[in-house]
Amino acid sequence: MTELAIYDMDRTVTRTGTYTPFLLHAAKALNPLRLALVPLVPLTMGAYALRLIDRRRLKEWNQRLLIGGAVPRNRLAPTVDAFADFVIRTNIHPGAVRQIDEDRAAGRRLVLATASYRFYVEAIAAKLGFDDVIATGSITGLDDIIHAKIDGENNYGPAKLRLIKAWMEKQGLVRDQVKVRFYSDHVSDWPAMEWADTAVAVNPSRGLRHMAAKRGWKVVDWGF
Repeated sequence: MTELAIYDMDRTVTRTGTYTPFLLHAAKALNPLRLALVPLVPLTMGAYALRLIDRRRLKEWNQRLLIGGAVPRNRLAPTVDAFADFVIRTNIHPGAVRQIDEDRAAGRRLVLATASYRFYVEAIAAKLGFDDVIATGSITGLDDIIHAKIDGENNYGPAKLRLIKAWMEKQGLVRDQVKVRFYSDHVSDWPAMEWADTAVAVNPSRGLRHMAAKRGWKVVDWGF
């Protein structure tokens, strides 16, 4: 029987979120003049908080502000690699590294499932030794140009479980022939955690801690 170990990334494997730090890193590297637009980011956050835009639109707007509406992948690649190195050096929970090593030694297939964008997550996943990535996709134009538009679903909440199931189907993995472990810090991942055979709440948010207590899910601290 195939065993999967599926990890959320931001604040589960990493100590803090990576999306806004990546945009700031990329803006500084690609076009520092775009840093002048940083004061507009709280306005987009405010629009999201007021439910004037959804999470998908929020991500697209902030990407357009800080790195542009269309960036060739080969131009972005050095920035992505440098950011991934920075994340590995400074922003990984020690306990996550130990658990990843343990799951690998147990023969589990390591999958990183995150709402962050695939175009930068893949570099982080590779450095951590993950086998597969399920992440938010970007519309890619001619000459491999990455656009500030999401391709398909934003890999968040119930959509994450749908995308995991779609990935499994493409991989030829049948649910009743697979054992699934799922690790997350946030209650938004509850659909995937209830679907998994084993759910682990990692440094959980208040909502997830409460749910874990009700469901009997294991709670761990990977911060040391």
